[in-house]
Amino acid sequence: MIKSELIAALAGENPHLTQKDIERVVGVILERIIGSLEDGGRVELRGFGAFSVRSRPARAGRNPRTGEAVDVQAKNVPFFKSGKELRARLNGGRPTPP
Repeated sequence: MIKSELIAALAGENPHLTQKDIERVVGVILERIIGSLEDGGRVELRGFGAFSVRSRPARAGRNPRTGEAVDVQAKNVPFFKSGKELRARLNGGRPTPP
């Protein structure tokens, strides 16, 4: 599902809201998540999962086309850990082992 499909699905389920309003709400939610991650925070949506930022150190890489060694800079990457309820639903309702 892409963002526009999510907006269309929400608009179909909520006919009392305009598509423009739903677009605005989805945009605000995503911006808040991104803003929190930019500030080094963590976003937890109970039952769904948690978004956080992980740091990757600088390393020596390789250009796959030429085989030449290249330096890869340190960077921050988004990380998502699924929640218990999401994992259970994806596995047919079976609880995950501890």
